[in-house]
Amino acid sequence: MAGIISDLVQHWRILPLIIVLGLGNGLPIGYHLSVISSSSLFVKGFINETWIRRYGSVVPEETVTLLWSTAISVFSVGGLLGSLASGHLSRRFGKRRCHIFSDLLGITASLCLGLSKIGGSFEMIFVGRFLYGCTLGLALNIYVQYLGEISPCKLRGFTNTSAPIFVTTGKLFGQFVGLSEVLGTETMWPLMLSLCGFTQLLQLIVMHFYPETPPYLLLVKKDEDRCIKAMHRIWGPGDYQSEVNKILAEQDMLKKSKNMSVMELVKEPSLRWQLYVVIVITFTLQMSGVNAIFYYASSVFVTAGLPLEKIPYISLGMGSFELLAVILCSVMIENYGRKVLLLGSYAFMAIMLCGLTVTLSLQGWTYWIPYCSAVFIFLFIFFFGMGPGTLTIAIVIEMCCHSSRAAVFVIIGCLNWIGLYVIGMIFPYVEAALGHYCFLIFCANILASEIFLFFFLPETKGKTIQQITTEFNRLNFKNKKLHKQPLELSTSL
Repeated sequence: MAGIISDLVQHWRILPLIIVLGLGNGLPIGYHLSVISSSSLFVKGFINETWIRRYGSVVPEETVTLLWSTAISVFSVGGLLGSLASGHLSRRFGKRRCHIFSDLLGITASLCLGLSKIGGSFEMIFVGRFLYGCTLGLALNIYVQYLGEISPCKLRGFTNTSAPIFVTTGKLFGQFVGLSEVLGTETMWPLMLSLCGFTQLLQLIVMHFYPETPPYLLLVKKDEDRCIKAMHRIWGPGDYQSEVNKILAEQDMLKKSKNMSVMELVKEPSLRWQLYVVIVITFTLQMSGVNAIFYYASSVFVTAGLPLEKIPYISLGMGSFELLAVILCSVMIENYGRKVLLLGSYAFMAIMLCGLTVTLSLQGWTYWIPYCSAVFIFLFIFFFGMGPGTLTIAIVIEMCCHSSRAAVFVIIGCLNWIGLYVIGMIFPYVEAALGHYCFLIFCANILASEIFLFFFLPETKGKTIQQITTEFNRLNFKNKKLHKQPLELSTSL
């Protein structure tokens, strides 16, 4: 902890940028994932009111369900499109300009959502949700790449884990403003849906005073002077020639500075096992069971005899618990390493899922069993925040060099948005067929992924990209002698 504080004091200028980036990107992502449930009743009522005003009749229930499902699904469709576009846009315009573009898109989406009631058009909600999906699909990919490229080596772990901190804070903020005492009311729900437009306006203003990332300026723009000036602007005064030399060493290692496309990444033999690990980590994050836990939480709390009006506040406590875990992980990451925290958290998550399955099976046995289920839920959320919820993005950033990073995050973004959509569509059917035994599917997936990552995921703490690449090349070229490989293949990521 003392080491992180001293490094932050030395590079204090990066802290305001981390905060602004988090407010403009991370917080809206978490916010819009959680606030939609708080606004569902109000939006459905608004659809009915608009329908009566237009057509003079009450909208059929199945039509309301269809329109509401459309409002939810277009968000994932927009997120997928934004992720697909992020690679091309970042290669052509750089990450700073992409941030500015995503802010303008997000502000437009906020206006559509906030003015929908005044305009008497529920279609504006669909447009706003779709544009926000595009915004956040683009912003998430650019955000985590920008963080990875502006962080000095000593603060790499802390900077990269700041993204999950703000995403989790956004979830918690969305739960808070959704309370009836705050903005969860019939008159204030348009403001609730559009609130993050203010944070993106703040980022739009501030980003004009910050430069492009140093690796982009050096490797793509071939401008060492601007690269060093950017380091001074972001990190503060100092001699950063060693950092420049590390970036140039990466360029020499790759024998090229051109960013790779997705197809080039998939075909590149020196990246094969890196890509396998990225896909497994991303898939496990989606199939960890965290969405199912949130789905079951309310019913478990009701079974425990907790008053219905208190459950939103208990859910707020769950969000606070996750945020605490994410903050602890960001502090501990440089002491314990990435792999230890990730695999340890996976193991405890699997145990919590097994315990929850047992207690849900026996919840009618005695009065205190539902309280045990609630404890397992809270502990699962805690270990999720301590492990995959925080470390997944940080590990991927540290595995990727500048030229492959954009393509890698296009793949991650697509997997995440497709997974979010598919799980939302099929989970109710799986739950209806298996009940609480569906947790065993998630448990088996976690255990299988943990075994894979134990053998094939290297520890990235304190290692350069060359060292991490060398470890992967033992797998990429296991049937060939490394010293006979061309330099650009045997050492490239």
